[in-house]
Amino acid sequence: MNNENYELLGVEETATDEEVTASYERLKAKYDEEKWKDGEEGNRAARMLTKIEAAYREIMDERREKKRNTSGPDAFNAVADAIRKGDYSRAQQLLDGFNERNAEWHYLQSVVFYKKNWINECKKQLEIAMQLDPANSKYRETYDKLNARAHYQQQTGGAPNTDPDPASASDGGQMGGNWCSTCASMCYTYLCVNCLFNLCCYGCR
Repeated sequence: MNNENYELLGVEETATDEEVTASYERLKAKYDEEKWKDGEEGNRAARMLTKIEAAYREIMDERREKKRNTSGPDAFNAVADAIRKGDYSRAQQLLDGFNERNAEWHYLQSVVFYKKNWINECKKQLEIAMQLDPANSKYRETYDKLNARAHYQQQTGGAPNTDPDPASASDGGQMGGNWCSTCASMCYTYLCVNCLFNLCCYGCR
């Protein structure tokens, strides 16, 4: 973003579109009048008029482009694609650029946090997503399975073993030791939450 453009118009980068336009129109009227003066004063006003018109055009074009890139399904797909590629820095950069942060934004932010193994932050983002869109089953299902995963890890003291040692098998292939139907169910849940956070169905919606 070109800070000089905002300085020329006398506004901050955080100014609204309406504030930028109002400042532009005020300066345009001022220099439109002064450009007819004699000598260097008129020439200077004419140059300033050209500069502020260019600055205003660049600011508004940039803002329109940003809005196109940070709203709608295309923007969400871009974030999901970055996550699928393992480029979490890019995904976070895209998320940070959103002007509006709806339920899907918070869901995708939870995915990035999950990939970074920031489970508490992940849960908080999912909770916000559910608050914003209570009817969305995807958010609820992901949240429930994430809690089941956390519960399993608390019970076992670590990540579930999804590939038990075949040497422990006995009795016609039945797993011995602690590999019971409950363990198998919890491991399935663990795999499911990873599947959800891998966005396996994101492009299918």
